[in-house]
Amino acid sequence: MSSKINVGLMAYGMSGKVFHAPFVHLNDGFNFVAVTERSKKQAAQDYPDVISYDTIDELIADENIDLVIINTPNYTHYDYAKKCLLAGKHILVDKPFTATVAQAKELFALAKEVGKKALVYQNRRFDSGFKIAKEIIESGKLGKLTEVHFRFDRYRNEIGPKGFKEDPSFEASGLSYDLGPHLIDQAVALFGKPDRFYKVLANNREGSKVDDYFFIHLAYANQLNVYLTATLLAADIPPAFVVNGSLGAFSKNHGDVQESQLLKGMKPSDEGYGIEVAEDAGKLTLVNADGGRDITTLKSPQGNYGEIFELVYQAIINDQPYPITEEDIIAQLEILES
Repeated sequence: MSSKINVGLMAYGMSGKVFHAPFVHLNDGFNFVAVTERSKKQAAQDYPDVISYDTIDELIADENIDLVIINTPNYTHYDYAKKCLLAGKHILVDKPFTATVAQAKELFALAKEVGKKALVYQNRRFDSGFKIAKEIIESGKLGKLTEVHFRFDRYRNEIGPKGFKEDPSFEASGLSYDLGPHLIDQAVALFGKPDRFYKVLANNREGSKVDDYFFIHLAYANQLNVYLTATLLAADIPPAFVVNGSLGAFSKNHGDVQESQLLKGMKPSDEGYGIEVAEDAGKLTLVNADGGRDITTLKSPQGNYGEIFELVYQAIINDQPYPITEEDIIAQLEILES
């Protein structure tokens, strides 16, 4: 393989158009060569040179493709990933990687056997809110951490149009498999695998057959407790990040601006991309020597999902360690599958 990675994208719905294609196109290390579009042929409007295949099998059979991005419905990830690896392709798989631990372990082992990379797309490590929360936590300014809350809330009272998310007969359906991988990955990235965990699921929307609420309590050594929550019925969105420690606290009311910017048509190369508004700044509260409070407003770093694609490139071309490790994914799936 040359220093350019030829990329095939399995679908050009919202995730392909918003979260993948713009970043592949922008990175000089990739050639965006092909996409699967079963019915609507829209990719060529944005990328005139891209090949549009009618089927997944045609895309996988393209010998020119080095890396396949698997951004299809959750229940297809295992089967498609296996097909791609057996066809000699590297893979980048949307979260959740698979529905079960056993499936994930099989794919990781197969990737090693065929000498290819099996990488997982956990883009929320590159949210501006997570970046600043990570910076504060790792700085030690808060002292001994006691309590951490990460949330991902929305208000969507209706049953969604994507059947695979709303029907429990499909593997990896429900909110816990949709937003849970984001929050669990953020926690595992910062604190590692928990010593133990406790999980609550609920379905509150009228007619819902899958969980549309989850609460996961991760317990760590040294009495650290991490709480992960998501709901589809939050009319007033609470803070996305709250961190309490012996010397102070940090809070932030919003996770990131990239998704909304991309949905409005902004390109990752546009000025202002990934830069949050002033109202979304974090608040750092530190206890001073007199027992009072010193409060600082903190602007977050730029969010940039392009960073994960550069890490994918370096992992494939230069065999650099990929920070979203197999151990991270197994720990995540142990919680999701339980």
